[in-house]
Amino acid sequence: MDIIIGYVVPFLIILSVVVFVHEYGHYWVARRNGVRVEVFSIGFGKELVGFNDKHGTRWKFSLIPLGGYVKMLGDADETSARPDETTASDPDSFPAKSVFQRMAIVVAGPAANFLFAIVVLSILFVFSGRPFTPPVVGEVTPESPAAAAGLEPGDRINAVDGAEVDSFESLQGMVRDQAEVPLAFTIERNGEVFDVTVTPALNEIEDRFGNTHRVGLVGISRSGVEFRRSNPGMAVFEATSETVRMVTATLGALGEMIVGSRGTEELGGPLRIAQMSGTIAQDGLVPAIWFTAVLSINL
Repeated sequence: MDIIIGYVVPFLIILSVVVFVHEYGHYWVARRNGVRVEVFSIGFGKELVGFNDKHGTRWKFSLIPLGGYVKMLGDADETSARPDETTASDPDSFPAKSVFQRMAIVVAGPAANFLFAIVVLSILFVFSGRPFTPPVVGEVTPESPAAAAGLEPGDRINAVDGAEVDSFESLQGMVRDQAEVPLAFTIERNGEVFDVTVTPALNEIEDRFGNTHRVGLVGISRSGVEFRRSNPGMAVFEATSETVRMVTATLGALGEMIVGSRGTEELGGPLRIAQMSGTIAQDGLVPAIWFTAVLSINL
C-alpha cells in the first residue's frame, strides 16, 4: 500500500497530466481544422469510465495508464498509422485534410507540451522562484588545487580569468576544459575581494570505446541552492530559456551516448519515471510540478 500511495499514484497523476496536454494539443488543432475526433483516451485498452460530448467525442480513461491517444475520423486504429478506407473520403476525416492541416495537427501535440512547460515554469518562477546554485564554496577537498590556493568554505567566486561567474554550474563549465591551466579566480570573502591562482587537476575519463577525455577539477563542492523570484514578463523569458536549455542538454546527452562518451544508465522507461515521480513527490508540491514540466518537455 505504501508503494502504491508513494510511487504509483504520483506517477499516474503526473503522467496523465502530461499525456492529456499532449493529446489535447492534437485534439484542439484537429477540431479547429474541422476534423471529427471520435475518441480521446487517457490510457490504452478496455475503457474504465467515460462520456460523450456534444461533438460526438468519447472522452475516457482506459485500463492501461501508460499513455493515451486521440482517434480521429478516418483512422483505422488508435495509432493513426493507416487510413480507414470507408471513412477516409469524408470531408470531416483526418486523411481528407490538406497536407499543411495534417502537419499542424501532428505538430500540435509536442507544441502543447512545450507551451505547457513554459507556462508552468513561468508560474513557478513568479511565485516560488527559480532554483539557482550560487558560485559559493561549500567544502574544499584536502590536498586539492583549491586547498593549495587557499580557498575556504563560504568563498564566493565572482570571476575566472576576468569572465563573470553567475552560478556554480557555469564555474564547472569554465574549469572542465582547463585541466592543468593556471586560472585567476576572483574571490569575495568577508567583504574583501582578491585574486588567487588555481590550477585545475587533470582527471582522465576513459569511455567504452577507449577514448580518453581530459577533465579539469579544482576540488570544491557547492554550498546549496537558492531561489530567485522573477516578475511575470521576465519569468516567461526565463521559462522559455530554461525549456530551450533542457532540450539542448537532452540532445547533447543523447549525442554523447551515441559516440560513447556517456553511459546509458540515465535512460529509463515507465518504471524509472514511476520511481522518480514518487521520490520527487515526497519532496513536496513544487518539486513535483517542476518534474511534471520537465517530463512534458522530454515527452
